[in-house]
Amino acid sequence: MAEKIIVSTLDFVPGYRVAEHKGLVWTSTARSKNIVHDFVAVTKSLAGGESNTYRHMMNEARKDIVHGLAEQARMLGANAVLGVQMSSTQIMPATLDIYAYGTAVVLEKERRK
Repeated sequence: MAEKIIVSTLDFVPGYRVAEHKGLVWTSTARSKNIVHDFVAVTKSLAGGESNTYRHMMNEARKDIVHGLAEQARMLGANAVLGVQMSSTQIMPATLDIYAYGTAVVLEKERRK
């Protein structure tokens, strides 16, 4: 089984030290809303409350982003991505670009004294 890649917004992982720097990794995904989602979201906003439709779309996009960062790190021979930053922007009406970047590194367990 392949080693799990750690993806963290921290610049360190407690109990580990950075043994090797592999470089910058990044990924993005574009998600578009559709008329059905828009109708449901507008209806929900008029009544008040959270738009589960958009929340679900953004959460799925974030999962894809984390997976993409992990895969790029694995291809570089890293076992972690540190300092991860995520953001999103509207690239055209009804289309969001969700992107992230971080630093691929090799982590080693710290030795106890």
